[in-house]
Amino acid sequence: MLRTRIKICGLTRPQDVVAATEAGADAVGFVFYPPSPRNITFDLAAELAALLPPFVAAVGLFVDPQAEFVAEALRRVPLQWLQFHGDESDARCAALSAVPGSDISLPWIKAVRMRPGVDLLEFSASHPGTRGLLLDAFAEGYGGSGKTFDWSLVPREVGRPLVLSGGLDPDNVGGAIRRLRPWAVDVSSGVEMAKGIKDAAKIAAFIAGVRNADG
Repeated sequence: MLRTRIKICGLTRPQDVVAATEAGADAVGFVFYPPSPRNITFDLAAELAALLPPFVAAVGLFVDPQAEFVAEALRRVPLQWLQFHGDESDARCAALSAVPGSDISLPWIKAVRMRPGVDLLEFSASHPGTRGLLLDAFAEGYGGSGKTFDWSLVPREVGRPLVLSGGLDPDNVGGAIRRLRPWAVDVSSGVEMAKGIKDAAKIAAFIAGVRNADG
């Protein structure tokens, strides 16, 4: 049976990293987007990434970043995955994922801001390099809006792994998984007591909800 993977995003404190990993998260996300209340420095991200146990991935989130900004992040933070939330093209994402001074590129995920009129199959075809599509609710800002989107907009077959995001919380994640059977779920505001400040009990309840839905 498929085990739904879990990412806890927007971490800003050591205790939240520990809470996420101890509860069973597969990945944690660090936001590198200055307008976000969850934005952190590269120095802090490196400190938080150093707390991760084996096989828990560190993901860097960017929104239409400059190339040097991403390159500096890759030099200073031990990231395993990149997540792009802006209007980046496939070629742009591929270029930004190159690790400075090497022939290595990190795998990346492209976010899709879901709303009526978005053709997910067309979007997927236009980003052949992405390892998966992260489905988020459309909002004026980027990420962590706490809003869900109409899940009926998701086609039955997209042809690549889907990461479901957007307004998930301990109460609705089980139903979301049973309906869409995504490869993974991604939560930020749904497990917070304040923006950027996670709640360990909510993290544990969220992960328990995922596991119950997996059966």
